[in-house]
Amino acid sequence: MRRSILLFPAILAVAGLVLAGCGAPAPKVIKIATQSPLSGGMSAVGTDIKNGAQLAIEQLSGPLTKLGYKVELAPFDDQGNPDTGVANAKSIVADPAVLAVVGHYNSGVQIPSSEEYHSANLVNISPANTNPKVTERGYEEVNRICGRDDVQGAVGAQFAASKGLKSAYVLHDKTAYGQGIAEYFKRQAEQLGIKVLGFEGTEEKANFDSILSPILSAKPEVIYFGGMFDQAAVLYKQARQKGYLGMYLSDDGFDASDAAKIGGDSLLQGAGTYFSTVSGPASVYPGTAKFVADFKAKFGSEPQPFAAQAFDCAAIALKAIETAAVAAKKLPARADVTKAVRALKDFPGITGPVNFNNKGDLVKAKYFIIQVSSGDPAQWSANKIDQTLEIAPPQ
Repeated sequence: MRRSILLFPAILAVAGLVLAGCGAPAPKVIKIATQSPLSGGMSAVGTDIKNGAQLAIEQLSGPLTKLGYKVELAPFDDQGNPDTGVANAKSIVADPAVLAVVGHYNSGVQIPSSEEYHSANLVNISPANTNPKVTERGYEEVNRICGRDDVQGAVGAQFAASKGLKSAYVLHDKTAYGQGIAEYFKRQAEQLGIKVLGFEGTEEKANFDSILSPILSAKPEVIYFGGMFDQAAVLYKQARQKGYLGMYLSDDGFDASDAAKIGGDSLLQGAGTYFSTVSGPASVYPGTAKFVADFKAKFGSEPQPFAAQAFDCAAIALKAIETAAVAAKKLPARADVTKAVRALKDFPGITGPVNFNNKGDLVKAKYFIIQVSSGDPAQWSANKIDQTLEIAPPQ
């Protein structure tokens, strides 16, 4: 009798498995990973890169669902740190369910992390990484739907020259992104006859007294900063407090509403604050009205820069996975997804049609010069667009 009692639970378990087998098979899981800073000073932009990808997966996974797959987001916090990004990348490539990566925000994190993606044949579609090395390595797995720093830096210098400025002091944050774009700005500025009075890098984020002393003595008409908003906005605010009235000019690393939270009305004083960017406000793109409305409804705020691009990156990944799955008639291999991304032609992104060249750059990319028009972070998306350009990448 005791033996029968002990066997009874096992019999029930087997019966449960049989009954479970009579139902529809569980869908196979496909994951799209994101890597961006979800904590720290750059988390506002990094979180919305994740959110943009999440919205695309929720809205556009229908075709893969019909094929019997369940698509999940796998978000990773790279903290804007290369070591963290690489550690995350190792975890990502170790998960066979991950068939694509959307990210990063920082080129200095993307470049070493994408070495892992490349080794694993895992496609990486970037919404924001602008350093030329991202695509100049010739990796088939690496693509971006934004412009490049060798163009963006030159665009900034051309803007300064168009305003009649004759002198500049150039700073950068010593990262692959910040130093790279500052060097491109300096090179083009000098070619256009702008005298560069100083060029230096700094990792300082709180007290810029020692850096500002030689700048204020040199009296440049513009201070150019290559790097991120959480450093540049502090520098700019402190320079205004010391009486500097010239122009501030930066790059798309400055494009975050938290820049206004830090700098406030100091960004409007003197000759004002401008920045170049490869990502205009989401509202400037003709296909983003629904995205903006849906984003605000789901996440409760206006999308930060690169959120719309992250939506498009995830949409491209979904379409490529679908194409590869249909061709293979099974869960596709990572290499097949990689090839399907490059094969897409005139993909209808909400930020515009997407066509990649053989390096993974857009055939033509948009560049904007934007003027900060309010010290209120809530008004950041209403900043004035001074120039819009569409430029092919260097060959």
